[in-house]
Amino acid sequence: MGAIMLQGTGSDVGKSVLVAGLCRALTRRGYRVRPFKPQNMSNNAAVTADGGEIGRAQALQAIACGVAPHTDMNPVLLKPQADRTSQLIVHGQVRGTLGSSNFRAARGQLLDAVLDSYDRLRAQCDMVMVEGAGSPAEINLRAGDIANMGFARAANVPVILVGDIDRGGVIAAVVGTRTVIDPQDAAMIRGFLINKFRGDPALFADGYRQIEQLSGWRGFGIVPWLDAVARLPSEDAVVLERRAPSADAPLVIACPVLPRISNFDDLDPLKLEPAVDLRMIRPGQPIPGDAALVVLPGSKATIADMRAMREQGWDIDIRAHHRRGGAVLGLCGGYQMLGRTICDPEGIEGPPGAIDGLGLLDVDTVLTGAKTLKQVRGHALAADFTGYEMHMGRTDGPDCARPFARIGARPDGAISRDGRVMGSYVHGLLASTPLREALLRQIGGLSTGADYDRTVEDALDEIAALLESHCDVDAMIALATGA
Repeated sequence: MGAIMLQGTGSDVGKSVLVAGLCRALTRRGYRVRPFKPQNMSNNAAVTADGGEIGRAQALQAIACGVAPHTDMNPVLLKPQADRTSQLIVHGQVRGTLGSSNFRAARGQLLDAVLDSYDRLRAQCDMVMVEGAGSPAEINLRAGDIANMGFARAANVPVILVGDIDRGGVIAAVVGTRTVIDPQDAAMIRGFLINKFRGDPALFADGYRQIEQLSGWRGFGIVPWLDAVARLPSEDAVVLERRAPSADAPLVIACPVLPRISNFDDLDPLKLEPAVDLRMIRPGQPIPGDAALVVLPGSKATIADMRAMREQGWDIDIRAHHRRGGAVLGLCGGYQMLGRTICDPEGIEGPPGAIDGLGLLDVDTVLTGAKTLKQVRGHALAADFTGYEMHMGRTDGPDCARPFARIGARPDGAISRDGRVMGSYVHGLLASTPLREALLRQIGGLSTGADYDRTVEDALDEIAALLESHCDVDAMIALATGA
């Protein structure tokens, strides 16, 4: 039936959330909707029912549409694992590694894969909501582009440009985009949205009209600051720097923010707990001495992040925390760091090598073999859970005889002899209300019993309702369908 694409004047202008909100709004109107992002770059990923991985934002957008995430929703995913290299995921599976020297050439060759996925999605729905990446104003990246105008022109999808007024300079950002991009690219843009407005939108009426006059594009609305975004899983690590401290919460849970942190949305359910002060520990800060629990989340480059942990002195802090009686939970890469050694004989994460872990679990990890990608159901801490596995490597050792979880008949993870150090390969554990309650009880806290999945659904409904009231959704549908 139709498609529409949201591109941005820059990164982090709110495209992902707006696409999710519009997906929910259109779904509530009765349309069959699918999200699509041609190319994503993120270490926060989700496992799909068809056994692949896509960006976390597209998984959220699928939830907004009321459908299961599928690899066609994000056919190309780049997962940074070093300053100049990224793991390349195509249709959910590892395709190799891209470096700064071959990135553009390889990216341009992926357009056919992108269009194949897009065509399959279009065949099964009424509307495809497409999200761009970065900005079309990055004209130095235009050659071989598949994320913004390269895709829009190849698929003939009209574009709405999103500007972020909260960061300032939104008039220049929107009008300047028109100025610097190729005229044929500019012709794909049919209007703009102003996002993250605080206060009375009437105060920006003159600026809104000036953007229309100077750009020649029509406005589709001014989106207010969306408080509900805080209740959604975050895709970008930059958001970790903005978490507000919970000074009145008695139970401190600390998470060190390592350079290649991944799947950090595992911690999001803890934000529902008024008793929890979740502290994201940035470089240069110590692990707080009053922490009840330290969580080590996933990592895209476990050995490099283990090295960074030592450089920050966090290994010393975590061992001291454990000696004081504190608990430690490691998830995926964090689980691997809790062991004695991590070995990469095949150079999966970089040059072949090995490093000592924290030694808090009597296990060893070898990074080898095919990547495990599967959705799972299991039992841990006397509670059922659903989640997913996304890892490379095998972890073995005496502490695996005390598994953290059971997935059917299969054991997962390990628990230390004293019971205070736990590791698991499963992501998404804390979304299980009974498991979260059990974990908090174990470290001396209480849970409200909040339903995380219901919280996400309610937040999507709230965002959809605000978009309906502040944007011309009817005009967007007409644009998408050519009506």
